[in-house]
Amino acid sequence: MSTKTRRQYTEEFKTEAVRLVRDSARPVAQVARDLGIADHLLYRWRAEQQQTESRGHTRQAMRAEQEELVRLRRENATLKQERDFLKRAAAFLREGVAMRYRVIQEHDRRYPIRLMCRALAVSAAGYYAWRIRPESARSVSDRTTLSVIRVIHRESRETYGSPRIWKALVTQGHRIGEHRVARLMRQDGIRAKTVTKWRATTQSQHRFPVAANTLERAFTVEAPNRVWAGDITYVWTLEGWLYLAVLLDLYSRRVVGWAMSQRITVELTEQALTMALAKRAPTAGLLHHSDRGSQYAATSYQRVLDEYGLIPSMSRKGNCWDNACVESFFGTLKRELVYQRQYATRSEATQDIFEYIEVFYNRQRRHSTLGYHSPAEYEARAAVA
Repeated sequence: MSTKTRRQYTEEFKTEAVRLVRDSARPVAQVARDLGIADHLLYRWRAEQQQTESRGHTRQAMRAEQEELVRLRRENATLKQERDFLKRAAAFLREGVAMRYRVIQEHDRRYPIRLMCRALAVSAAGYYAWRIRPESARSVSDRTTLSVIRVIHRESRETYGSPRIWKALVTQGHRIGEHRVARLMRQDGIRAKTVTKWRATTQSQHRFPVAANTLERAFTVEAPNRVWAGDITYVWTLEGWLYLAVLLDLYSRRVVGWAMSQRITVELTEQALTMALAKRAPTAGLLHHSDRGSQYAATSYQRVLDEYGLIPSMSRKGNCWDNACVESFFGTLKRELVYQRQYATRSEATQDIFEYIEVFYNRQRRHSTLGYHSPAEYEARAAVA
């Protein structure tokens, strides 16, 4: 009879999990569900970290700081809502009058009617006359569907385009064509975040041995813990660069290990590897693919691979396509998150990236390669098949 492997978590994972509870103002139970861990673990980690915090901070000061943070967040949310309407008004000027009237109707409890009419270049009299006319069945259907589209788009962090939103609607039981979804999104100004160019960094000028490219771009894998792929990228903050190392399981594209640091060292990649080994407990023979940078070719890193029976594979020199899956993940991360932010500190960026990986990407985001399932859902479905 096989024994159940006890899951292990790195100190960095515990710290960021507790900070997610504190900074997001979400219940512990909800954050624990999002991260796929037991409630009592998160409660215990939080208690342990509270004991080590500075004795100079009184409970009253902490409570006042939290209240001020909540107040500022509410103010920022209000300002963002106002800016959102003014920015979207220009897009609706290109649409028909009826669509502009519907936008005004949807916001009539938040903004003055005449202000919105001026912004959308329609008359207030015309708007009031439109409101008393009966709405067509097609218009009612479009309006109802559009409200669902907005929810899906918002829950995707504004990253889904019409194909993914159409798939989500069909999954929910809606009978609708993809072209109609695209039309409604276009009319409402809903679009996925656009790509911004970026570049990767690899320190390949070293004297460490380099492994052969055993993977050879065979990115389709039949089972979990057969092939892991790793790489490093960087994120700019006002404090300087923050480096991120990840390991993906190519079966589900799930991030099984990650680490962040202000320095790009072998310790960074070793921390990501340690997390992956603790989480997944793979058997010997797993193929570990990476670039040929010094952080992966280093003796200490290769020693860990050898200790656990992992087989090294490395991309050819200057060939990013040999590790395309991880490159694609970094592109997604930067397009959907990093390029939409301006981080003041490395700590702020670390928390944001932690939540994106562990809560959104691994457990919620629909992946086209996986039949529009999330990595966690894809693995769960395979486990019961």
